[in-house]
Amino acid sequence: MSQAIEIPLNPKPVKVGIIPCNGEEICAGSITRFACRKVLDEMRKGQAVTLCLPLFIAGDKGEQKFATRFPTITVDGCDKRCSAISTERLSGKPAHSFVITDMIKEAGLELSDSPRTLNESDQEVVNLVAEEIAKKVDEILGKEGDE
Repeated sequence: MSQAIEIPLNPKPVKVGIIPCNGEEICAGSITRFACRKVLDEMRKGQAVTLCLPLFIAGDKGEQKFATRFPTITVDGCDKRCSAISTERLSGKPAHSFVITDMIKEAGLELSDSPRTLNESDQEVVNLVAEEIAKKVDEILGKEGDE
């Protein structure tokens, strides 16, 4: 007799795609990329990848295919929400979306006016945003805390 194999209907994802905004004109746009790099390189190495928003929008099949197969987190610098809107149109609703300007307001923090050079308070925002992204990666992957 053969044994039945049980296949889960909703298997846990093994990776999360993070799609940061590409806004260069405001500091919050730069914050999205610095925070995402911190998550990818230091906090959740191997558990998340970044997707290139311009390539994604331009129709790159690899970027779009990944975003349809794996959960995504969008990280936008402002309320224009370019990353979240593009992701939803091209691959489906993101598992979670962050808007940096909202997070800053909620935390009572401030950003400098420089999109190119981060000061100490900007770095504090990078750390806050990275921490929140890492928590969402854990939540999506069904993990608890730092690993």
